[in-house]
Amino acid sequence: MALSGTTVVPVFRWVCAAVAGAVLSGFAFLLVTGRYANDGPVILQLGAGHGLHRGDLFVATGWAVAMVMLAVLAWPHRRPVSRADRPGPSR
Repeated sequence: MALSGTTVVPVFRWVCAAVAGAVLSGFAFLLVTGRYANDGPVILQLGAGHGLHRGDLFVATGWAVAMVMLAVLAWPHRRPVSRADRPGPSR
């Protein structure tokens, strides 16, 4: 059974988006859980030695924007079909 090009391209786009999303999420997780130069002040204390820093909000915002862009890229783009191009009811 051979796959047609119309099946492979959307699947490939979703696989690429899923891999990029996983890598992006991994990097964001490492940034939020690690220590880096511009942590910023603690906004929300979560426990002894743990909290949400201003820099974490920057990372979370960047992650959210990038994930939305991945979804937009992976979503299949369909051209609108005019009424004249639609098939009629089958009889």
